[in-house]
Parts: sequence; C-alpha cells; structure tokens
Amino acid sequence: MNGTMSEEGKGPRHVILAYSGGLDTSVAIPWIKEKYGAEVTTLTVDVGQEGELGDALERARANGARDSVFVDLKEAFAEEFLFPGLKANALYQGVYPLSTSLARPLIVRALVETARRLGADAVAHGCTGKGNDQVRFDVGVKTLAPELRIIAPVREWDMNRTDEMAFARERGLHIHQKPESPYSVDENLWGRSVEGGILEDPAAPPPEEVFDWTGHPDTWPAGPEEVTVGFQEGVPETLDGHMLSPVELIRTLNRRAGRHGIGRIDHVEDRVVGIKSRETYECPAATVLIQAHQALESLVLPRDLLSFKAGVDRRFAELVYEGFWYSPLRSALEAFEDSTQATVSGEVTLRFFQGTSKVVSRKSPYSLLSRELVTYDRGSTFPQRAAEGFIHLYGLANRTAYARRKEAHPLGEEGEIPAPGPVLPPP
Repeated sequence: MNGTMSEEGKGPRHVILAYSGGLDTSVAIPWIKEKYGAEVTTLTVDVGQEGELGDALERARANGARDSVFVDLKEAFAEEFLFPGLKANALYQGVYPLSTSLARPLIVRALVETARRLGADAVAHGCTGKGNDQVRFDVGVKTLAPELRIIAPVREWDMNRTDEMAFARERGLHIHQKPESPYSVDENLWGRSVEGGILEDPAAPPPEEVFDWTGHPDTWPAGPEEVTVGFQEGVPETLDGHMLSPVELIRTLNRRAGRHGIGRIDHVEDRVVGIKSRETYECPAATVLIQAHQALESLVLPRDLLSFKAGVDRRFAELVYEGFWYSPLRSALEAFEDSTQATVSGEVTLRFFQGTSKVVSRKSPYSLLSRELVTYDRGSTFPQRAAEGFIHLYGLANRTAYARRKEAHPLGEEGEIPAPGPVLPPP
C-alpha cells in the first residue's frame, strides 16, 4: 500500500471503527492505519448477537487497534427500535422483519457518541459498496454528526473476501472467518441473516449449514406447543403470564419458536443501491410477535384505521430499510403508530407445530367483536331489518353509474355492457 495521509489537514487522526469482530472489520484496522496513518479505536455494540462477540475486544487490540470499546445496548435496542418496529408490523416488502436494518441506527448513534466523547475526527465501518448497510451508516452519521469523516475500507479498497483472507494471512491477523466458510453473517436479538456463497444462486435451496437458530424438520418436537403473549399498548410484556424483560422475552421466543423451525425466511429483495439480492434470515421471535401483534390489532382497531395503518406500516418499514431512521417522516410515522396502540392490549395464544405458527386465540378488554351483535343465536342485538335501507344507500352510487352506462351503451348479445370507455360516443 503506497503512502499514507497522515500529514496535517490531509487525513483523519483518530478513527472510531464499528467493529463486529468479523473479517471485514478485522482487516479494516490495519488498512486504516496503513492507508491514513491514523489511530484506530474499535467500538463493539452488543445488540444481542449471541455467540458472535466472543473475544472481539482482545482481537481488535491484537489486530492493531489503539483501544477497543464495548457497549451493551440490548435493552435500548429492544425498547427504542424493535418495539417501535413491532408497533408498525414492520416487514420490508411484506417479508423481512428488518433485523439488521433496525440495529444500524442504534450502532450509528453509539458510533457518533463515542467519536465525540473520545475526540475522534472520523468514523469507519466495514460495509461493502453494493450493500444496504453503507447507506444506513453514511446517511445516519452525516445526519447526526456532519462534521465527522466517514471511511469505508471495504468500499474504498474494492477487495473481495478471498483478497481479504489473503491480506489477513499476510499480516497475521486474528480472525474467525475460515476460507471454507464463504458466508457473511449478521445477527442480533431480532434475527440472523446469512448471505454469500451458494445463496447467491436463487435456484439453489439454502443448505442446512446456514441455519443456526431454527431446527431442521428431523429435530422438530413431535407435538405442538402453545405460547401466550401478553401485550400492553402494543408492547409484549408477558409469556404464558410471566413478566419478562424485553430482551429475555425475545430470546425466549427465539428459542421456543426456533426449535419448531419457525422463522426461516428465504427472500429475493430489492436493495437500496438498485440490485436484487437473495437473503436468508432466521427471525423466530420477530415472526411470531408480529403475527400476534397483527392478530390483536385486528380485534381492537376499527376497519378504517386498520386499512390506513397498513399503508403507514409499509412506509415505516421502507424508511427503516432505506436508512432513514433519523428522518422527520419516520419520526412522524412513529408518533402516528404510537397513537394507535392505546387499545392494543390483551393476550394472543399461538400454536407452534411442524414449522408453522398459528394464532389460536386472542382476547382484549378493548375487543370490538361484540358477541351480542355477531351471534346468530337468540338474543342478538343487531338490527337486521335496518340492513335493507343501509344496502339501498350503500349501493346507490354503483347503481346510478351502471344505469348511465347502460343508457349510453345498450347491452350486447351476451347481456354485458361493453368495456368502460367514453360515456357518450365521440361527435
């Protein structure tokens, strides 16, 4: 690598690197030092990536970091990011529960706070130039701290994973990535994502080796299992009547639903940068909590609100996916979502069996389902005779439009009005 940029005014002096402990961020430490002549401090954020942190702090220092910082933000992640996403039933393209997407703005916030606290003049991340995360990091950092320089070694370097492995071997870096494992893995409380290798071929079924949180059919329990989730104003608080912390509740559901094979997602999605990619996710808790939350909302929210909220939910998910967590629109949508949750309290029971999760019961003190109105037994309070007048007015506009078209276009041999066109023939 030729030359550095350590001269005054030409390059950063101190860089805070978002450090996951994986291959990309491990090779980024010596690369930044060699390229810019800057000191590197790593920041590792615990958002629930079980089994992935390991000896990350020690490895960061062994790989050349001046210092390594660790912050545990699991509770903040659940309360400030996951639960707002849950209230919005956030699923990108109706499929992906945004596990990685929701974690990025929290890591960005921690990155900016650490840089300011330590007096650093730049931050760095290990994102590639063809992924979504670079957008989420760059947009988030420049929104919260426009004075900070952003360095993206993998993007600037344009190296592939084979090149990175060779770079790591040449410098004797301490890494966990093995040449025979071509996958890129990201995980947190809300899910686990895997990409790369054979998964880049959408015609190839995902090999069993890419799954870790969800059981193979051969290991599924022989019988069904039921779990009851208790919500208070849209937030899950209890499992089977037991109050749990947000982190423990999510982790428990990941284990219980995961062993039934629930939460496997194989999705071809549209990335922000304009390409399609095949992504494999494991999101057991996210899958069942969104399912339960939607079931409870269907019980307590009126039809017009449910219909309008579905559009807000979709836009909320898109903004999170696209890296606009710190945008006025997303904040406004969250305020709307919060306003809808005052009555989203109650319990939903789900049955896990053979790779599926099904809602089997739901109840709430705010239920809009009145048995007295809906029952066909004696004692119904629904005014059935009033329905005739309602139907007459309900269909009035439709009847009027049909009659006018019929006057302008007589019925054909089949008794059908021609396809819609000008009401009157041209002069």
